[in-house]
Amino acid sequence: DKRVAQARAEERRAMAVAQEQEMKARVGEMKAEVVKAEAQVPLAMAEAFRSGNLGVMDFMRYRNIEADTDMRD
Repeated sequence: DKRVAQARAEERRAMAVAQEQEMKARVGEMKAEVVKAEAQVPLAMAEAFRSGNLGVMDFMRYRNIEADTDMRD
């Protein structure tokens, strides 16, 4: 009976370790997605400048918000 309980406990521990590894892998994947998305921002802003949808004051406001956000991190 004790061996069965120990085996079940070991199985639960192994499952927890496996789940932790999966979560770490998912975090890495999500960080890669964020980096890809952040790389698109300057391209989109350049296109908005060219098409006239973004002005200098809009850009300065964006940079100010970005600086505030970075300061909080």
